[in-house]
Amino acid sequence: MSRPLNSFVIADAKACIGCRVCEVACAVAHTEKTVKTVGDFDAPLLPRLYLVKTPEVTVPVQCHHCEDAPCAKCCPAGAIGRQNNKVIINEKTCIGCKSCMIACPFGAIELIVSPRTLENPELPSVVASKCDLCNNRSKGPACVQACPRQALTHVNLEQARRQRRIKAASTAGELIGWEE
Repeated sequence: MSRPLNSFVIADAKACIGCRVCEVACAVAHTEKTVKTVGDFDAPLLPRLYLVKTPEVTVPVQCHHCEDAPCAKCCPAGAIGRQNNKVIINEKTCIGCKSCMIACPFGAIELIVSPRTLENPELPSVVASKCDLCNNRSKGPACVQACPRQALTHVNLEQARRQRRIKAASTAGELIGWEE
């Protein structure tokens, strides 16, 4: 049996208005504090996706959760791996070498100040960070849910494949006269 394909978020550049709500939602989803309003948010704004604005296009750039992820292949610490059909960085084992940033063809990996540095100054001062599809959030990616223009879509290829097969079987059944 083949392994399930990774999920990812896709952006529609024609629908994106550059409001940056996706960045704020992402940052809030990855903070340990409960945030109800912008005034409650007193942590650094550290989204895991980044809005790119050019005269021609405005769209967030984020991890594509590649099936054969170059970032994971080049990580000397083995800090990047696949978990629940997502490519995830383990910030506890990341050594901050920046190899993954160089390897990522989408520029989706950034460095953040390591929370571990506060506990032990001898540890790396920065670690890699990228979209984890809000791994610890039951409702899925916060950016998708927050986008006022529905410019972001969470794509689960396994779910889509199953829905296509059900639809095809239903259509075939109708063609030959089967009843439900």
